Amino acid sequence: MTELKRVTVYTDGACIGNPGPGGYGVVLLYQDNREELSGGFCKTTNNRMEVMAAIVGLKTLKEKSKVKLYSDSAYLVKAMSEGWAERWRANGWMRNRKERARNTDLWERLLQLCKYHEVEFIWIKGHAANFENVRCDALAIQAAQQSGLPRDEGYEKSPGSLL
Repeated sequence: MTELKRVTVYTDGACIGNPGPGGYGVVLLYQDNREELSGGFCKTTNNRMEVMAAIVGLKTLKEKSKVKLYSDSAYLVKAMSEGWAERWRANGWMRNRKERARNTDLWERLLQLCKYHEVEFIWIKGHAANFENVRCDALAIQAAQQSGLPRDEGYEKSPGSLL
């Protein structure tokens, strides 16, 4: 059995207004290789961009990998490491008996990627002198500020995507 590649991924999302123009930033580190990714949407939310950053980072990996994914989003890290997203899906995307889960289109994509890769989600304090987190934040803000950003169709279609 071949040992999986060990990849480190840093992610961040940003939004100018919430909702408003938003962006994500990703830094992938593997051995001596470094890749930076970013993108954005004309109207979205900060939480959607946090989850989108994780999706983009994992989707970029060309083969099954063992991943340490660092994020300053407690929403993302807790939903994945504490099993919230899996429970929401198992309960028909309901958070509890009355409240629908939000951003289900993104959670579904992220859960599928995590079935393929071995991912450990690690929370880091945002904007606290972690070089890679600060870089992801800068990439996300820069992406959110670009003109001609595409629509976030998932945000527009999802009645529960406001957070």
